[in-house]
Amino acid sequence: MRSLIERNGGVATIAPAMKEVALGMTDEVRVFYERLTAGSLDLLIFTTGVGTEALADAIETEHSRERLLELMQQCRIVARGPKPFAVLRKWNVRIDARAAEPNTWHQVVQSVLEVAESEGAASGETSTSKPLSGCRIAVQEYGQPSTDLYAELEEYGAEVLPVPIYKWALPDDTAPIECAVEATIRGDFDVVLWTTAQHLVHVIEIAERLGVKEEWLTAVRKCVIASIGPTASERIVEFGLPVDFQPTHPHMGHLVRESLQAAPELIESCRAR
Repeated sequence: MRSLIERNGGVATIAPAMKEVALGMTDEVRVFYERLTAGSLDLLIFTTGVGTEALADAIETEHSRERLLELMQQCRIVARGPKPFAVLRKWNVRIDARAAEPNTWHQVVQSVLEVAESEGAASGETSTSKPLSGCRIAVQEYGQPSTDLYAELEEYGAEVLPVPIYKWALPDDTAPIECAVEATIRGDFDVVLWTTAQHLVHVIEIAERLGVKEEWLTAVRKCVIASIGPTASERIVEFGLPVDFQPTHPHMGHLVRESLQAAPELIESCRAR
């Protein structure tokens, strides 16, 4: 990120706000593997590359990687975006669908419906049945439950098995976030880039710890607030903040390049808020 910002003419302050903590071989992962073995799952959704890797690593503590991949191939497989897609391709696992950009839960549901329609993933189909009636779906979670995704799949008739494999936590060293919060309040920044929704949650948590949440919220409104995509934008708006810019594609390169190109025209109006 620093290199991208500097190559596009900006001066970067990097404040890591999140780490991923693997949960290991939990009861939920064991249930997932048992159901794979029993043939009682029809479709698997992989949501992140790191989560896909972590799920296999956890299972490999008790079972062979080769057997896991064989069992996965007995199900239809949907990848949420390019990162889980790349991991699955590396393993030579068949992928039935890859959710379109911007890779939100809406696109995941659409991909699942397309797979169900084209390959008969739903069971007991009749002219009046729901499109996913009887379809048993396991979802590799990323950081926290995707309740909207689960609810939509269930509305279409699916049975959903969430598989938590890691959780989000604050980084071990929170000093960079604390410094960035204080610098925002001083008015040091013109543009603030958000690459995930959870980053904002953690920055708010740190601002609360420092006793400056409201001061930070007031100050950050005077910056150009750039979001990598719809999921991050939804969280930004939930906290009462505006989204001034969202790139054409939900990738860091597009976020940096396009937001810095747009910033000169946005900075003055944002400062006046």
